[in-house]
Amino acid sequence: MVRFVYRFLVLFHTDCLQESPHEHQQSLLLSRIITNVEKLNESIMVLNKSLQEINIQNMNVELVAQMFKNYQSNVLFHLEATDSLKDPS
Repeated sequence: MVRFVYRFLVLFHTDCLQESPHEHQQSLLLSRIITNVEKLNESIMVLNKSLQEINIQNMNVELVAQMFKNYQSNVLFHLEATDSLKDPS
């Protein structure tokens, strides 16, 4: 009887150590998820770098636009001050 119980315990323990098909499938899915998240992370880093470059270029455009606005305001002030402003015809 003791021998039977021992064999049963050994077989049961061996069975428990083996991966079930569900565990294997979950492991594969988890591996795919991790790979996809790593790829997504790399893509987001590239996107962030591109957005930083775009923001730098936009700052230059904004600066030129502000300079033009100031120039236009100064021209209008000068034309009004010298009575040179005429209605568009």
